Amino acid sequence: MFSTRDQHHDAVRFEGTDFTGAHAEGHSFLECSLLGATLDEAHLEGSRWSECEWERVGGVGLSLTEAALVETTMEGCRLAAVSAWGSTWRDVTVRGGKVDFLNLRGARLKDVAFVDCVVVELDLQEATVDGLTFEGCTLVQPTFGRGTYAGLDLSGATLRAPVGLAGLRGATVSRTQVIDLAEALALELGILVAD
Repeated sequence: MFSTRDQHHDAVRFEGTDFTGAHAEGHSFLECSLLGATLDEAHLEGSRWSECEWERVGGVGLSLTEAALVETTMEGCRLAAVSAWGSTWRDVTVRGGKVDFLNLRGARLKDVAFVDCVVVELDLQEATVDGLTFEGCTLVQPTFGRGTYAGLDLSGATLRAPVGLAGLRGATVSRTQVIDLAEALALELGILVAD
């Protein structure tokens, strides 16, 4: 369990550790590893992760509100109800696994890659994106709008029931996606499509 007295963690390996309900608000983690750890209802608000790795981490109700993740990798994680609004992600890779209900509203994302994973109900409203890709991913009911998406590349993803397509100005999608999403986009824009 994290100690409130020790707020800086340097090169610590947390393996199989149960952090259910843990409080580590504002803690910093440098070159740390979370391997097979449990983060149910963990409070990591305002924490900073630099050059860290998360592997096979599980957690429901995890809070990363206004946290910072830099040069960090997440491999094979299974997370749900992740609150990360207002957070900052830079040089982060999320590979494999599944994330349900990922709230990145108002987040700042630079050079972030999701690879071969499933993300359900991703909220990217009001996010500032400068390099975000989804290679081989399935995005179920992602929500967009009022964000800056010039660096958002959705061309490598399978999109299912996306919301806020009209707000994706500047984003990159594939030609196939344009065809697949045409009806949903027309509906959002109030365009009537004749048979």
